[in-house]
Amino acid sequence: QVQLVESGGGLVQAGDSLRLSCAASGRRFITSAMGWFRQAPGKEREFVARIRWSGGSTEFADSVKGRFTVSRDNAKNTVYLQMNSLKPEDTAVYYCALDQFGTGRGYDYWGQGTQVTVSS
Repeated sequence: QVQLVESGGGLVQAGDSLRLSCAASGRRFITSAMGWFRQAPGKEREFVARIRWSGGSTEFADSVKGRFTVSRDNAKNTVYLQMNSLKPEDTAVYYCALDQFGTGRGYDYWGQGTQVTVSS
């Protein structure tokens, strides 16, 4: 029904910036919201950011607030995670996910993930 494809990950130095993209295909609604999550080795999956397709309201985890921004391009069905001032602790596999109905209760579809590695 829905496929999400992340891109833009890579290896960067601490302090650098990186922009991740998530291209969505398939069914979504005006009320849908997109989330970004990350999972580092040995850790639980962690919420990073969320954006609603309608209105573009956003929220961020405290750990990334002030450094990361999230945006969307409705024409391209793509959401972006702009990561600035990257730290080694940001190293993780980053996933985008679709809350198809915007309920905030959970996410219905997940991308395959893209690796972000921040070296010191």
